[in-house]
Amino acid sequence: KSKIFASSLAVGQRVAELKDKGKRVPVSLALRHAIADRLVFTKWREGIGGRLRYFVSGGAPLSPTLSYSFLGAGINILQGYGMTETCIVCANRPGDNRVGSIGKPFAGIEVAIAADGEMLVRGPNVMRGYYGHPEATRAVMSDGWLATGDVGYMDDEGHVYLTDRKKDLFKLSNGKYIAPQLIESLLKQSELVNQVVVVGASRKFPVALIVPDWEALRYSLRSAGEPVAETHAEISQSQAAIKIVQRDVTMITAHLADYERVRRVALLPEEFSIDSGELTPTLKVKRRIIDERYGRLIEELYG
Repeated sequence: KSKIFASSLAVGQRVAELKDKGKRVPVSLALRHAIADRLVFTKWREGIGGRLRYFVSGGAPLSPTLSYSFLGAGINILQGYGMTETCIVCANRPGDNRVGSIGKPFAGIEVAIAADGEMLVRGPNVMRGYYGHPEATRAVMSDGWLATGDVGYMDDEGHVYLTDRKKDLFKLSNGKYIAPQLIESLLKQSELVNQVVVVGASRKFPVALIVPDWEALRYSLRSAGEPVAETHAEISQSQAAIKIVQRDVTMITAHLADYERVRRVALLPEEFSIDSGELTPTLKVKRRIIDERYGRLIEELYG
């Protein structure tokens, strides 16, 4: 059953990706997709009621792999974007859904991309300012435009794509900028990766701190004929485990620009959490805390 599921998922993802990019689906693949739909995807749709038209997603980037997984099963996920300061700004529509995009702006709302890549928003949905804080208001607003703090781009058809938070971008020693969230989103497609933080400010290349999916990593180690230690701490120090994860990371990031590719990884035995102070209440990574807490380990990766 697990093989049927995995095969069906891969077929569905491929069909969804081809359709999303406006490419032709080969007849043989379409036939395999029809079989996968009958065996697996009909059960998915029944499991969510059988009549669901679409989900709406927001609050954090939705990985393309997850989007294609659901699209391949006949379940649309429409990603949108908004802020407290702006209310809703953009969203994909049922008849115009682009994976990886936050869609097009709603009527009456203007979106522009500044010279440094920051997304600006103007319209009746934008706040008048922060009450009692004129300096904070001036810092983010100019001529009615609100600086969102998010970095992205707009395609020729008006679909908006976000790549990262402006404050999270970092510059390598060669002057190139890295958008860590974009790379992290890619790495989370690996079944071996549970949590990940990409770092590398003022360095030659980015590296990744990874909390593995322990069951998946144990399975990979056994399949490779490698010994499997009992504790997470022991596995995280295993060179065999590190090589297996690094191999997956290298494969996933192979299509990126050379300077964006993650050259080395370190495995962490404990998850990032709110209680440990490494995540915000909305589960966003506190990058400064990570840099400080794992400074020595990061230095070793560049040693």
